[in-house]
Amino acid sequence: MPEIAIRAVTAGDVGVFAGWRHDPPYDIYDITQPVEEALEYFLRPVTDCHVIESGGVLAGFITFGSDARVSGGDYSGPGLDIGLGMEPSLTGRGLGASFVGAVIEFALAAFEERPLRVTIAAGNERARRVWAGCGFTQTQRFHTSETILGSDAFVILERAPD
Repeated sequence: MPEIAIRAVTAGDVGVFAGWRHDPPYDIYDITQPVEEALEYFLRPVTDCHVIESGGVLAGFITFGSDARVSGGDYSGPGLDIGLGMEPSLTGRGLGASFVGAVIEFALAAFEERPLRVTIAAGNERARRVWAGCGFTQTQRFHTSETILGSDAFVILERAPD
């Protein structure tokens, strides 16, 4: 596995990952807004977007904070919310634990908020297994009043402070 690095997002990065297209049923994670809107969104400081590089190649993106929350979940407790998007050709190949491990390491070094928290569509068993394998446990299951990313059921998983 090539070395994994995490760095701040650039406009060029957004242009790349906004064009990623996943095969169904994971196409719910495609960014469908126009590139100009995606640029505006992902470059905002409040979105706190970073990218994952593997061997110097853009492999994913991460957001921290409120962007990673889904309406309907209870986020009243302390925690750093993490959102993760991966380059479609890298998904389903057993690389998830390496990427999530690097994200955890980065988050623990860069942020003081604990626990770490991730919200995942309930039907995304693949992502749930990866995060659970990295020490996250389910703390909540909820439904939204609207369909978000193709789902109205979500789970919140947390990783206790070290």
